[in-house]
Amino acid sequence: MNPTSIAFHHFGCKVNFAEASALSRQFQENGFEVRNFHDPADVYVISTCVVTTVAEKKCRAAIRQAHKINPKAKIAVIGCFSELKPDELSQMEGVDLVLGHNGKFRLLEELNKLYQPAGDPDHDYHGGLAVSTRADRDAFIPSFSYGDRTRSFLKIQDGCDYFCTYCTIPLARGRSRSDTVENAVKNAGEIIANGIKEIVLTGVNIGDFGKQNGESFIGLIRALDRVQGMNRIRISSIEPDLLSNEIIEFVAESKNFLPHFHIPLQAGCNKILKAMHRRYTSELYASRVQKIRELLPQACIAADVIVGFPGETEEDFMETFGFLEQLPVSYLHVFTYSKRDNTMAAKMESPVPDRVKKERSDALHKLSDRKKLQFYQENRGREVMVLFESDNSNGFMHGFTENYIKVKTKFNPELVNRVVTVKLENLEGDGFLVVFT
Repeated sequence: MNPTSIAFHHFGCKVNFAEASALSRQFQENGFEVRNFHDPADVYVISTCVVTTVAEKKCRAAIRQAHKINPKAKIAVIGCFSELKPDELSQMEGVDLVLGHNGKFRLLEELNKLYQPAGDPDHDYHGGLAVSTRADRDAFIPSFSYGDRTRSFLKIQDGCDYFCTYCTIPLARGRSRSDTVENAVKNAGEIIANGIKEIVLTGVNIGDFGKQNGESFIGLIRALDRVQGMNRIRISSIEPDLLSNEIIEFVAESKNFLPHFHIPLQAGCNKILKAMHRRYTSELYASRVQKIRELLPQACIAADVIVGFPGETEEDFMETFGFLEQLPVSYLHVFTYSKRDNTMAAKMESPVPDRVKKERSDALHKLSDRKKLQFYQENRGREVMVLFESDNSNGFMHGFTENYIKVKTKFNPELVNRVVTVKLENLEGDGFLVVFT
C-alpha cells in the first residue's frame, strides 16, 4: 500500500526550514496530504540539526515520538545529523530512511524505493532500511518556504569554508556554494507572486554568496532591491568580516531592505576569538555595530555569543560581558559551548565546568533581557509598519515591525499577511500590545 499522508518536523536553522518547506510542497504536488507532526501519518520526515548535543537529543526524541504515534509509519531522518552519524540513526527503532546532504532532495524517490524496493548501487538496503550520505556536496540546490507563513525564507547559499574550531557545519553541509543572482531573483519573484509580503535571505554563510562565479552579496541585494512588488527584505545572519560598510550603507539607503542585522560575535575577547578561528577581532565587530548605529539609529542588531569555550577563564568571560554591556546591540542569542566530535575544540585542554557555563549563560541572558527592554523602550511612541502573521495564541496574533520589534493584538483574520501602520505605546511582557479601534 502506497503512502498518502506525510508530516514534517524540522530542527535548527532557517536553511533547514526553507528546505523542509520545499520538500513539503513537492509531496503536496505529488498528491500527499501534509499533516501536523503530532497527528497520525503514513510517513514522518525529521530534518535534523547537530549544532549542539541538545539539538541531537531533540532529534532523537522526535523519532521516538513519531514511532509512538504510528508504529507502522515510515520514518525518514534527513539533514546534518544524518550526514554525520548515519549509522547511529539507522539503529534507532522505527527509522526506515537516512538521507544526508544533498540526498534529502531525493526523498520522494527514496521513499518510493522503500515501498517498491529495487536494486540501487548508490545505496545500501538492509531490512527495509535505506542509508545514503553519498551526496554531491558541490551542488547548490535552491529552496524557499511559503504557504504556512507570511514571511518566506529564501535560501541563497549553503555550506561554509570557515572551519571554526567548535563547528561541524562544514563537515555536515560541505564547502560554500551559492545560487546565481538571476535564479535568486527569479525565486523571489515567485514568492511575491504567491502573496508573501516579506523575504528573509538565508544560508549558512550568506556573505560568501557568489564567490565561485564572480558574483557578490552586494550585487545580489542590489538586484533584489529592483524587483517589482518586493518591499520587505531581511538579511539573516551575516559574518562581521563579510558585512562591509558598503552593505550597511546600501541597507540604509534602500526602501525595501529592513533595518535588522544579525551578526555573530561568539566572544568579545580576542584571545577566545583566535582560539575559535574566527576571522575578525572584537574591534572590527564594534566598528560594524557603530556604523549601523550612525546610519540606522533604530535598527535591530542581534549578536550570537558562545559561553564556556575551552580555555575561557573568568577574566576572558568578563571581557566578553563588558564588551557586550557597552555595545549598542539590541539583544543576544546565547549558546553554551557543546563539544562536537571531529572538531579541533573537542581536543582542547581546560574545559569549562558545566556549573560555570550555566552561571555565565544566565548572566548573559539577563544582560540580553535588559538590552532588549531598553531597545523596545527607545522605540516607544514611534509609528511603524507591522506585518501580522497567522498565529492565534490565546486569542492574540503577532507581527513584527521593520526593525523586528514584536507586536501583538487581538486575533483578527483580516489582519493576517497585512502590513499595518501602528503606534508603539503599550509595552507588555515580550512586546507591544496594539489596540485597534
